[in-house]
Amino acid sequence: MTIDDAELAARLRVAVGRLQRQVRRRAVGDLTLSQISALVSIEQHGPLRAGDLAARECVSAPTMTRILAVLEDRALVAREVDPADRRASSVLLTDEGRAVLGGLRRERTAFLEDRLGHLDADGRRRLADAVEVLEELVELPDD
Repeated sequence: MTIDDAELAARLRVAVGRLQRQVRRRAVGDLTLSQISALVSIEQHGPLRAGDLAARECVSAPTMTRILAVLEDRALVAREVDPADRRASSVLLTDEGRAVLGGLRRERTAFLEDRLGHLDADGRRRLADAVEVLEELVELPDD
């Protein structure tokens, strides 16, 4: 039985989506997905101005202001004044924010590791091959 590209794409989309939802349910504390995403963006690209972070996260400035207020209240991010423009500030990740992200990653990795434990050696080998292909797909440029 051969599978055409459209069917393969649909099955891949459904499988990846379901697995991603299962992984995302493993969260540290009661942070929302938007709050976690903002923390990751700050970690990867920060420090960032709130407006730049809002654009990166594809949310409105007022929405990002609310997200950052929660993260600041929890001491997961801090603001620093821009030395070039004292009226502006950037948001950076605190040590506590790094710790929360680390805990989240450990919890999600442990969940997947547990799932992998249900596969036999051949299943793990096939998955390792599939992961290499998925990594190639991720690296393709957006058209």
